[in-house]
Amino acid sequence: MNSPVSSTQVKQKATELGFHKVGIATADAAAGISDAAHLQAWFAKGYHADMDWMANPNRQEIRRLMPQVQSVICVALNYYTPQQRPEEQKYAKISRYGWGRDYHKVLHKKLKALANWLQAQGDGIQARYYADTGPIQDKMWAQQAGIGWVAKNSNVISREYGSWVFLGEVLTDLVLTPDQPHTEHCGTCTRCLDACPTGAIVQPFVVDANRCIAYHTIENRGEDLPDAITSQMHGWVAGCDICQDVCPWNQRFAKETDVAEFQPYPENVAPTLAELAQISDEQWDQRFRASALRRIKPEMLRRNARVNLEAGQAVIEEKCETWK
Repeated sequence: MNSPVSSTQVKQKATELGFHKVGIATADAAAGISDAAHLQAWFAKGYHADMDWMANPNRQEIRRLMPQVQSVICVALNYYTPQQRPEEQKYAKISRYGWGRDYHKVLHKKLKALANWLQAQGDGIQARYYADTGPIQDKMWAQQAGIGWVAKNSNVISREYGSWVFLGEVLTDLVLTPDQPHTEHCGTCTRCLDACPTGAIVQPFVVDANRCIAYHTIENRGEDLPDAITSQMHGWVAGCDICQDVCPWNQRFAKETDVAEFQPYPENVAPTLAELAQISDEQWDQRFRASALRRIKPEMLRRNARVNLEAGQAVIEEKCETWK
């Protein structure tokens, strides 16, 4: 459909709605060919662990989601806040993405407003939005739209905010002027690979979920975690930010978000492992009612805290044996 609005107007509206970055990519199927091959190779090696839902064929062809799609409007929302976690081993570590209000709710409200505005610009305009709610290669599309580049740790890095950004998309049948795809700027840096305690980044741009602390704390529904993971969790109970914390782009360009909902709930920055190891289902429900951390069920949170406590105790006992 010929567009009654320009790409500039779309970007202005997205900015008015509070998005920090916006870019546009053409829905040309060729845009995802190289990434589709990369994804298939990743699956073939079993690096997806038990996340079989990522094999959805719709992920590799966006027109399966919207046959009429012509343009993909990509947005990014900075979520960084400057609070720092205490260093003492008694404290549990929660990834920054889960410190404040559930980002799905914040993104969806803004994306819905953008989609509704698009549809109001003329009869029959189609618009559909996503933020972790559909099989879309959001990182690939963000790079295609000029938001940032897919880094060696598989996160999208933007020049303005580092990788502390949430991503979303609006698919539309409007023909909009696309932006230039972003180029990659990791260079020869390997800090994320070197810092990962479990070696989950098996090579640049390739993450093995079977070794990833974030995967095991958030997605692994098993009663127990692998020994190779539990001995290297370093206090993480919900996600893991190690590869982001060491990234030079984040250290240089992270800036505090202006989205009030992303300011941390006080209890999320420095909970103790002991309290989370014993948290009741009712306490979990009350504490994480408006949080993305609800994906980590109470029995999983207790498990994650417990294995960290056990690992810490094992280290203490090992030191005691050494001192004897």
